[in-house]
Amino acid sequence: MSVAALAGMAGFAATLGLIALGVPVAVAMGVVGVAGYWWLQGWFSVSYVLGSAPFEAIFPYSFSVVPLFVMMGVFAARAGLSRSLFDLINGFFGHLRGGLAVSSVGASAMFGAICGSSLATVATIGRVAMPEMRRYRYDDSLSAAAVAAGGTLGVLIPPSILLVIYGLLTQTSIGQLFIAAIVPGLIGAFLYGFAIVVRVRLRPELAPPAARTPWRERLALFRGVWAVLLLFALVIGGIYAGWFSPTEAAAVGAVGAFLLALIGGRLDRTTLREALRETAGLTGMIFFILIGAALFNNFLETTGLPRQLVLWIETSPLTPMTVLILILVFYVILGCFMDSMSMILLMVPLLAPVALGLGIDMIWFGILVVTVAEVGLITPPVGMNLFVVQATVKDLKLARIVRGIFPFIAADLVRLILLLAFPALALWLPGQMF
Repeated sequence: MSVAALAGMAGFAATLGLIALGVPVAVAMGVVGVAGYWWLQGWFSVSYVLGSAPFEAIFPYSFSVVPLFVMMGVFAARAGLSRSLFDLINGFFGHLRGGLAVSSVGASAMFGAICGSSLATVATIGRVAMPEMRRYRYDDSLSAAAVAAGGTLGVLIPPSILLVIYGLLTQTSIGQLFIAAIVPGLIGAFLYGFAIVVRVRLRPELAPPAARTPWRERLALFRGVWAVLLLFALVIGGIYAGWFSPTEAAAVGAVGAFLLALIGGRLDRTTLREALRETAGLTGMIFFILIGAALFNNFLETTGLPRQLVLWIETSPLTPMTVLILILVFYVILGCFMDSMSMILLMVPLLAPVALGLGIDMIWFGILVVTVAEVGLITPPVGMNLFVVQATVKDLKLARIVRGIFPFIAADLVRLILLLAFPALALWLPGQMF
């Protein structure tokens, strides 16, 4: 292996070390990228990269999809749609043992379809579902874990910010990624619900039955969610039918969520200012990480480490499926210590060329990678969703959430196995697009 490739490996290890020490991901990648590039190419080349890479990292028109989908999620959260979604599903399942937990997963899946952020989904649904489950004396280990796991569906069910980032990093169609994520997302919601049913069947005291909702009230609950369903159908259906590009669909979604918040009476001058400030803050954070990733990726490309890795794997006796499984196992382990966006930005530029060199479909690879990143959101000790649920509910200990999260992790592993065994679960729908 060349000296430059060894420098790339050392830089990668240094980045992981800085992140483990608590250095922000963007800073860690940017500092290591600049230092490594300076060591390999000299100060004059570094000054050129510093002057051009940050601009090139966020200038392309395709990146305008990021703030638009972020705005769509922010306005959706401000519109109070989570209450309507939870009430609808609770009306049909709440009277069953574990039904409120299943309702929180279903509401998370539906809210994720107009939000795109896992953390926002957990915080929003948690404020609605946790008080209701506590009122019926659900065990906190089940209810909090259900909210945390359900929130991960916001990462995969389109529109998804992580899928947007993956698509931009790998030059893969964002529209096809969105459509490919629908079936795996629905499978995830079903498996989470199944995990709840099995656990409650084994220990009925965890989830007493709630009150039954009359059929007339159940049908009336649809009035509160028809606009949400219409917005999702318009955004995703428009991409599928070829009416909109992903950027145009994001603009339609942002305007639609704004109108829902406005018509619902949830949007005054103060709320609008807070929503725009939150959108700008989240977008700035994502773009800052993208700039750090661009600096780090310049360094990695200069070292030739991705090419060396592809060459080593191509000449090894490992089959493509074995390599893919090893990549996913590595992602699962990394997810115990790193947040999902950091994993995508740090690892995809290194591993995507490997997948491409092995002939692995990049749409399928993207769904697998984002699914594994989803698992990282609930794996201790650094599962971000666990901390969000804890912050949302008073007097909730993290140990109780961790105790209940393992059936949901098992459900995610089952979903990964299904996606590995049957790639058509992710690839059939994109193949039918306009």
